[in-house]
Amino acid sequence: MSGAESTEAISSTGFADKWTGKLPLARFRPKLLDCLKDYTPELLAKDMAAGVTVGVLALPLAIAFAIASGCSPTAGIWTAIIAGFIISLLGGSRVQIGGPTGAFIPIVFGIVSIYGFQNLMVATMIAGILLFIMGLTKMGVLIRFIPISVVIGFTNGIAVVIFMSQIKDFFGLQIPSMPAEFFERMETLWTYAGTMTAPTVVMSSISLVALILWNKQIARWIPALGKIPGPLALLLAATAAQAIFQFPVETIGSKFGGIPRDIPPIALPSLSLSTLNQLIQPAIAIALLGAIESLLSARVADAAIDDRHDPNQELMAQGLANMVAPLFGGFAATGAIARTSTNVRAGGRSPFAGIFHALTLLLVVLVAAPAAVYVPLPALSAILMLVAWNMGEWHEFVVLKRYPLPYRIILVSTFIVTVVFDLTLAVELGMILACLFYLYRMSDLTQVERIPLEDYYGSGALSNDRGESHIAAYKIYGSLFFASIGKLEELVADPKHHTRVLILDMSKTVSLDTTGLDILQTLNRTLTKIGGQLIICSLNDQPASMIERSGFAKTLGPRGISHGLTDALLRAQLIIQADPVVADQPA
Repeated sequence: MSGAESTEAISSTGFADKWTGKLPLARFRPKLLDCLKDYTPELLAKDMAAGVTVGVLALPLAIAFAIASGCSPTAGIWTAIIAGFIISLLGGSRVQIGGPTGAFIPIVFGIVSIYGFQNLMVATMIAGILLFIMGLTKMGVLIRFIPISVVIGFTNGIAVVIFMSQIKDFFGLQIPSMPAEFFERMETLWTYAGTMTAPTVVMSSISLVALILWNKQIARWIPALGKIPGPLALLLAATAAQAIFQFPVETIGSKFGGIPRDIPPIALPSLSLSTLNQLIQPAIAIALLGAIESLLSARVADAAIDDRHDPNQELMAQGLANMVAPLFGGFAATGAIARTSTNVRAGGRSPFAGIFHALTLLLVVLVAAPAAVYVPLPALSAILMLVAWNMGEWHEFVVLKRYPLPYRIILVSTFIVTVVFDLTLAVELGMILACLFYLYRMSDLTQVERIPLEDYYGSGALSNDRGESHIAAYKIYGSLFFASIGKLEELVADPKHHTRVLILDMSKTVSLDTTGLDILQTLNRTLTKIGGQLIICSLNDQPASMIERSGFAKTLGPRGISHGLTDALLRAQLIIQADPVVADQPA
């Protein structure tokens, strides 16, 4: 086969066009448009009922998450209203419910502690821009590449961080301000352990027990009451009791002055250019966690309603929500797994349920805001402690020994770093460890085996006149990439002095990267110096495309690329027979 023929054979696969073509941007098409095609009044009634249910559940959670994050309850409520509305209106999932979540607590608390709430809003808007770009450039599918060990590790770590963040309010510790760092926080909790107040401990303990019993027993004893979400029932009961008996515990009114009934005016957060560069890393952390949690939530919802969400559209909606929410005094938001699951169980089947959820929250704020001054913080801390316990997949630690060592190392490392240091660092470490273990595994699967040519010559398939001892052939299995090139380096470092033609059978080589290509080029140069020839045969699509586009096919020449091993051996014999050094040797 001539060089032109080999080039045509490689290019005709169309693989070069596939690998060099530009990736188009994602189209902006909210899921709501698809739902309108077959929407009925019956579905509207179900979505409205589900939206109201989720809305009343979201109220105590939005308040609790905001307070635990170092923000005002007003910020949490308006985050749930504005971001929840936009995520449902423009998102890529039928049933996703957006708003503030517990996963953001450690990140948001750290940003507020160091940079203040105004800079938190700036970081949130930057994160929104990043999320929109991620969706626009079709990076939504990449989030699915995060290993489950990393997801479980940081989810359990976040649960521990949330639980620890509520110790102060649960026991009524008289701590002026909680530090953001783990070791400083533990030292502060230990130092002020003797300042706990009995009324707070009693109320938080009763609230926690009541929540547990509500979730496990009330639905069985009194089915009508069981339909009311436990957090909402506790919030109403604790608020009423506090208003009547005025217990000596901290409330939203005593700490924040209550919740305004007015819609906040639209305003840009104040921006300090001196701190803008310091907000990039926190913004990346918000964007990364928001993308992961929202798409995980959407995947869980897909399984429940037998649907498939659009990850890129979901990220674009999440981005817009995080860009707009700070204009109303809100902060970071994402898809909430618990509220989304509640929406599905309540009968929600379209984005209208999420829209009604936001409108329900808005109505509650406009009507019932004055009563918020009586909401006791111990009851909210009990809600968050139970949320933290339920979000953790603790059984994974029990069965950890069943899994391979790399899985255990990744999960435990991600968990520890999340709790002790930082969520972003934990995810980065988990991904690096996962990549390293994967690369090791893939390089271990890549094998280079010598092909016994005696079988070909002995069977009579090829002539055995002379020169076969000057030919060597190897088959490469797996991927020839930067982590596996060591398998070929031995051939480069110590080529057989009597080998004139080296054949590489790449029929089992599934991929080739630039480092693998470089080792092939180095091997060819080494053989050329001693008057030898490299022949590559049986190329698959991707390696063929790489070799052609790099110009290596032209370097190898018309004899350097072959269809199969038998053809390569025939070419090798012709090369040997034409070699005067070999031809002069006795047969």
